[in-house]
Amino acid sequence: MPENSSGKALVIQRVRPREAGIQRVRPREAGRLALTSEAIGLDDQIGDAYSAYHDNMSPPLMWTGMPDAETYLLILEDPDAPTERPFLHWTIWNIPGKAEGLPVDIPKEARPGGALDGVVQGLNGRGQPGYMGPRPPAGDGPHRYHFQLFALGIRLDLPPSAPLEELVQVLKANAIASCELVGTYEAQTLSDRPIEERSFSEAELNAGRGGLDEDDVDRHAPHDPEGVVRPR
Repeated sequence: MPENSSGKALVIQRVRPREAGIQRVRPREAGRLALTSEAIGLDDQIGDAYSAYHDNMSPPLMWTGMPDAETYLLILEDPDAPTERPFLHWTIWNIPGKAEGLPVDIPKEARPGGALDGVVQGLNGRGQPGYMGPRPPAGDGPHRYHFQLFALGIRLDLPPSAPLEELVQVLKANAIASCELVGTYEAQTLSDRPIEERSFSEAELNAGRGGLDEDDVDRHAPHDPEGVVRPR
């Protein structure tokens, strides 16, 4: 561990970014878009179904339309992630200008097709196409998730592997308007999780199965320190 001139150990603290990096973009017209989602409650918390701890479904999104938009682009970032830059959870572009939202649970494919024909999903921070839901470390407190929507006057000719920095440069030159929706998510600790009530048949009880050990976080039947199920 490094030391200062007095010989005392120095404690080096990581300073997390306070804002999403995409906020460097300044569109030509501010305030003309508004983004909402039923996945985010009145308390600003994102529902469990949209977390990577649970169903990992992309949330439904709704926005006010803009007649002069050729396409829309959406970026989702977590600026509270314990990384040098905000963690990238989702990029999706070439959303048609006539669209006023996105459906729930979009397939995690670079080109989902169907009703979203022509739409492209980029690679998230795990190097996979499509949406990755909130998954903050347990005990790290609530993280903020910035859904950032941009109206563009052009259609993008970029591959799904295009890095975020390239998207930012395109946005700087072509963003007509933008808006942002911020939701929060906090991972449950073991003590927060509900205790599962279980019952056993008489045969299971006779075979040594019974109520769970109080400290048995893996939800096994009673066992001795060596891990062997003990009879009752």
